[in-house]
Amino acid sequence: MSELNEVDIRENYIKQLDPKLLSILLKDHSSGKNIIWATDNYLSKGSGYESFDEMTVKKITGRLGLIIRPRIKKSKREQQHRIKDKAEVFTPSWICNNQNNLVDNAWFGRENVFNKENGITWITNNEKIDFSGTNRTWQDYVLANRMEISCGEAPYLVSRYDTVTGEWLDLKNRIGILDRKLRIVTENTTSEQEWYEWSLKAFKATYGFEWQGDSLLIARENILFTFIDYYIERFENYPIIEYLMEVAKIISWNIFQMDGLKFVIPNSCKPIIKKQMSMFDDESIYEDCEGCKKCNNHKHTGIYVKIMDWETKRSKKFISLVGRKAK
Repeated sequence: MSELNEVDIRENYIKQLDPKLLSILLKDHSSGKNIIWATDNYLSKGSGYESFDEMTVKKITGRLGLIIRPRIKKSKREQQHRIKDKAEVFTPSWICNNQNNLVDNAWFGRENVFNKENGITWITNNEKIDFSGTNRTWQDYVLANRMEISCGEAPYLVSRYDTVTGEWLDLKNRIGILDRKLRIVTENTTSEQEWYEWSLKAFKATYGFEWQGDSLLIARENILFTFIDYYIERFENYPIIEYLMEVAKIISWNIFQMDGLKFVIPNSCKPIIKKQMSMFDDESIYEDCEGCKKCNNHKHTGIYVKIMDWETKRSKKFISLVGRKAK
């Protein structure tokens, strides 16, 4: 059980739980393949580690089991490189808490619902969350859709640790969006089946996207292990593998890889053949992606990202949601 209290979740440990579990966490539903590295940080590992290559179980387990590390475990040099290359800057937990509190202040119509801020710390409200005076129910809170953009390791969604300091956060003091939903589920359900069913609804209402594949995988792992943390706290037992598989499938849809400016898989836009000189001649004339050239997000040649609509149980392109009034 010591793995549950580690900031760095080991891929070998997930594979040991069930090899299929890690495969699910690597799945990309938009391409029908796996998520890609989308970073050049791993080029030194050789073939299969280029930016456009898929991440596979084989490439991140066994003797390569320590290749995926959270930001706090990376060298200062690598951290600086990623800041310069992709503007990767993670947010400390107290700021995540402050901003998540602003959302909840508006939702509840009052302040200090989950905690009271105290400088760069906070004092947790240990009383059962009160929904009186809101004209809403605890179920409404769980079902409210929330998304973290450019999520990195998903500190706004789940707060197992502070992504900047590496400080571990006890369950009662966690401040992520999904942490709050799971707390509400725990406080208002009476049986294991009811808890599980409403926890799945909480996961289905929680989204995030990220460019870099390694950070995306860490985010997915953090969210899966958050489910494990809350399950153990509530039932004093480890969840069965079938539960983990179902949660992982939801995570693989809801926490997805995307270029947030183009709404396609990172670097998936390709030139198109404008004119082929001859069927026997390779010297064809190519034209750049129209979407990239004209900044038209509906004309990209890349792979448009799909997400799941859990109400209809049908996937849809993320771009189809852009500009629509929030539900």
